[in-house]
Amino acid sequence: MELYSGYINKLIEQFAKLPGVGSKSAQRLALHVINMPQEHVERFAQIMVDARNNIHYCQSCYTLADKETCPICANPNRDHTTIMVVENIRDLAAYEKTGKYEGVYHVLHGAISPMLGIGPNEIRLKELVKRLEGDIREVIIATNSSLEGETTAMYISKLIKPTGVKVTRIASGVPVGGDLECIDEMTLLRALEGRTEL
Repeated sequence: MELYSGYINKLIEQFAKLPGVGSKSAQRLALHVINMPQEHVERFAQIMVDARNNIHYCQSCYTLADKETCPICANPNRDHTTIMVVENIRDLAAYEKTGKYEGVYHVLHGAISPMLGIGPNEIRLKELVKRLEGDIREVIIATNSSLEGETTAMYISKLIKPTGVKVTRIASGVPVGGDLECIDEMTLLRALEGRTEL
């Protein structure tokens, strides 16, 4: 016996497809949306459509932006000679929460993983190398402490070292196998401050 009618089930199914949303949370979200005033539901739906249509990658660092460049890259007060390389946008957000890093970022959108068929050409490495043609003094590699993250860090180091740009790696303090997005700000800050040259 089905508990809900077709439309409610369809809504629950759509929420359940979102990452980190289980069946109970999906049901709770669906029932909440159904009980929202009509104009709020329409605005919510329109904002999702507008966001999907208007958000793209920053032309410089490849984080999400609704203009050509993101607010970080567009900020003249940031140190544009230091680039922190991260695997994904969530990692960038984790470092921004510390409020202590003053450079800019480069989002790879993945890590090298031969087992998954992800090579250097499948992540944003060419774009990183192109950025090095400018006035760059240091590249901080802040990939995760996983096998893929370490592989990516070593590859980037070997790629950049011949250019004469200083290459550093965030220090341990970030647990092996841990994802940056799940780590508290103090641990991230210690890892940043204790980075070592590769």
